[in-house]
Amino acid sequence: MTFASLLATGRSLRTITSATVERVESSALLTDHYELTMVQAALRSGAGHRRGVFEVFARRLPDGRRYAVVGGTGRFLDVLERFRFDDATLAVLDEHEIVDEATLQWLASYRFSGSIWGYGEGECFFAGSPILTVESTFAEAVLLETLTLSVLNHDSAIASAASRMIAAAGSRPCIEMGSRRTHEEAAVAAARAAYIAGFATTSNLEARRRYSVPTGGTSAHAFTMVHDGEREAFTAQVASLGTSTTLLVDTYDVLEGVRAAVEIAGRELGAVRLDSGDLLAQAHEVRALLDELGAVNTRIVVTSDLDEYQIAALAAAPVDTYGVGTALVTGSGAPTVGLVYKLVARSSADRPEQLVPVVKRSVGKVNRGGRKWAVRTRDGQGIAVRELIGVAGAAGPATASDGADYGSPGDRPLLHPLVIDGEVVGREPISAARARHAASFAELPATAHQLSWGEPVIPTIYA
Repeated sequence: MTFASLLATGRSLRTITSATVERVESSALLTDHYELTMVQAALRSGAGHRRGVFEVFARRLPDGRRYAVVGGTGRFLDVLERFRFDDATLAVLDEHEIVDEATLQWLASYRFSGSIWGYGEGECFFAGSPILTVESTFAEAVLLETLTLSVLNHDSAIASAASRMIAAAGSRPCIEMGSRRTHEEAAVAAARAAYIAGFATTSNLEARRRYSVPTGGTSAHAFTMVHDGEREAFTAQVASLGTSTTLLVDTYDVLEGVRAAVEIAGRELGAVRLDSGDLLAQAHEVRALLDELGAVNTRIVVTSDLDEYQIAALAAAPVDTYGVGTALVTGSGAPTVGLVYKLVARSSADRPEQLVPVVKRSVGKVNRGGRKWAVRTRDGQGIAVRELIGVAGAAGPATASDGADYGSPGDRPLLHPLVIDGEVVGREPISAARARHAASFAELPATAHQLSWGEPVIPTIYA
C-alpha cells in the first residue's frame, strides 16, 4: 500500500508507521535533520518557493595544499537520481515526527526539477572555485546540501591526496589498497576517486563491479604462514597463478625469500613485494640480488603505510610500483577539502523573476554573492596563471559550451551543465574524468609537483 492510496482512504499520515510500507532504496535520508526543518518552515512562510542559487566552494584549501581535485561528481549524480521520499522514507519521517503533515505531502512528490552546473570531475580547483552551482526553488535545493557535501568533500579529499601521490611517483604506477582501513562504502568511493586521479588499479572488487576500476591482488603474510614453509607457499601460489604473479618475500628473511622466489618461479617471476623494514635499503639489496640471479625483469612492489612523502623519498630506489592504503583513504592528513554549500542569490517577493545576490557576513566566513562564472586563464605555453571568477548574467553560469566571451581568448571555461530542468545531462565514463585530471594537472605550474608547504599554485582573482 502506498502513501497515495492511504491518503485516498482518508487516513492521517500520522497513523502510518515504518512497518506499514515496504522499504526500497532511497538516498533521501542521507541528510541532516535541519534540512527538513528548514524546508518545513520555508514552505510555511512561502520562501521555500523562491528561486535560489547555491554554490559549492572551499573558502581555503587544506593547510599547505597547492591545489585540490574535484571528485565525486559522478557519484553525486547517481545519488541525486535516487533522492526520492518513497513510502518507507516518509514512514520514518512520520513515525518520528520529523516534519509536519503538510511537509510530508510536499516531500511525497519531491523531484529535483532545477539545474546544476559544475567543474568537470577530475578538474583541479582552488579556494573560491565554484565547483558546483545548484539552481531551483529554495526548498528543492536546500535539501541537497548535506548529501552534496558528503559526497564531494570525501571524494575530492581522496582525489586530491591521490594526485599528490601520483605526482610524487612520477612514471611509476600506484595501487590503491586501503579497503581495510576505512568504512566499507568509503573504500569503494576512495578506489574510484584514486583511479580518477591516476592510480593504476585497486584491490577493491566492488569498485570494479560498480565503476570498472581495474583490480589486482595476490597474497598476504597469512598465506605464507599457513603453509609449512615459505617455499611451499611460493610453490602453491605459482602453481595457481603462474610465474607472472607477485610473491611477498618479507615474511621471514627478505633475501632468502627472494632466492626461494626465483628458484621456484624462475627468472620470469613477475614481481616481489616488500611490506616492512627500511624499504629504501631493502629495494637496493633486492634489486641487486634479482639481477645477480638473472631475474632482471622481475619488478619490485613496495607497500607499508606509504604516503606522498615516503613515495618521494623512494624516488632514487629501484622500485617499480607503490601500494598505498591508509594515507590515501584518509586524505593523507586532509580528510576533507572544506567545501561548503551556500546560498548566493535568490528571488525577491516583489520581483520573483529577478535574482538578488546574497552574502553571509559572519566573521571569518564571508562569501561573495551572485551566481558565478569561472575560467582558467593560461599563458602562451598553455600553463595556468589564474582562476578568474565573476558574477554571471541571468541566463546561468558560463559553461564550456555557451560560447560566451569571459576573460581573454584562450581562457578555458570550467563550468559544465550536469542537470538541466531535473534531467541529468552530464554523466560521463570514469575514463573521461581520469583524462580530464591528467590534462588539468599538466597545465598547472611546475610548483604543483612540490610537496613542501606553500600557497596555491595559481591565485583566485574576482573579476
